[in-house]
Amino acid sequence: MKPVIALALILACLMVATPAAGQVEGFAIVNQTGAALSNVAVRRVGDREWQPLTIALAAGASARASFTNPDCAFDLRAAVAGAGTATWSGVNLCDVKSVTLNRDRSGRTWVDYD
Repeated sequence: MKPVIALALILACLMVATPAAGQVEGFAIVNQTGAALSNVAVRRVGDREWQPLTIALAAGASARASFTNPDCAFDLRAAVAGAGTATWSGVNLCDVKSVTLNRDRSGRTWVDYD
C-alpha cells in the first residue's frame, strides 16, 4: 500500500472514532436541588420536543446521561419531588464531564459545570 493511501485511511479511521469538537457525547448529571428528581428530559434550545433521559436522581445522587448531538445549547427539565417541574435553560453540554443541577427554595435554577 502506498504511504499516502495508508495515511488517508488512518486519518479517516481517526475521524470516525473521535467525537467532533463541540458535540455532546454524554455527561454526568448531579442533583444538588435538595429534592429527588424524576422524568429528566433534554431538548435543544428553541425546540419544542423533549427527549426523555430515563434518569431519576435522589437528592445528592448522580447518573450518566448518554446521548450524542452535534449541538451544544440545551434545556434540561425534571420533576422535583414536592415542588413541581424545574427547567434549566441554555445549558452548554459540550465538552463537559458533569453538570450539577441546582435549585434554591424560591425555585431559581442554575447549573455548575465540571
